[in-house]
Amino acid sequence: MKPVQVVAGVVYNAAGEILLTSRPAGKAYAGYWEFAGGKVEAGESLFDALKREFEEELGITITRARPWLQKIHAYEHATVHLHFFRIAADAWYGTVSPREGQQLAWQRAGAYAVSPMLPANAALLNALAIPATFSGNPQHGFYSTDGAYRIAPPSLFHSGHDALLLDAHAPQPATVQPRAVWRSVGNLAEFKQAQDADALLWRVENDSAAQTLLHTLQQGVSLPVAAYARADVCARHAPAWRDAGLHALIENRESVTV
Repeated sequence: MKPVQVVAGVVYNAAGEILLTSRPAGKAYAGYWEFAGGKVEAGESLFDALKREFEEELGITITRARPWLQKIHAYEHATVHLHFFRIAADAWYGTVSPREGQQLAWQRAGAYAVSPMLPANAALLNALAIPATFSGNPQHGFYSTDGAYRIAPPSLFHSGHDALLLDAHAPQPATVQPRAVWRSVGNLAEFKQAQDADALLWRVENDSAAQTLLHTLQQGVSLPVAAYARADVCARHAPAWRDAGLHALIENRESVTV
């Protein structure tokens, strides 16, 4: 039986918070918190379905949305193919109104105060806490602009880091228990072999590799992907990558400073 196609939106407000809604009474998993959305109807594009669901459920109009992640999840009642979109604060308008008796909550990514969460959304909630920009390099690790999120290779990793960075094929050291594992990949084969990670660092060496990354994002990814590339490659390809679902961008400055 084919999975049910479902769209869901991660809506941001001007404060950078994301919108979660509770499933109304009478639906499966009633009372569980989730991202708003619903089934794609016959003949609808994913974006059209997203717009319709948000107008029906919450009374707001979405003007644009960027694809993010895709997940396939098997519930007791159905298997669903979830298409997640991110919707910036300036990409929707209207007053959020619960039209189906659901509860609403604006939450800070990584600091959720509502529960229980819908099972299919657990990994997504963690992924949303990953910043969109970093500095650093694979040898010494990466850190977010505010220093609040840090990724380190095994030789430098300690409990204060948020994530461990491993090569695509490297086993996780038995003595290390990170909160998250990132894997570094440089091509499609490594990408496919690194799906056990929580997030991926894609090293982009040239324009050909940039096109491979773009095509992969356009096909849909289930893990947040950060691109690591030189400034000139970023300038040429970052807009298309972001429109296709890239989570984060890291400029490779190793040729300038170490």
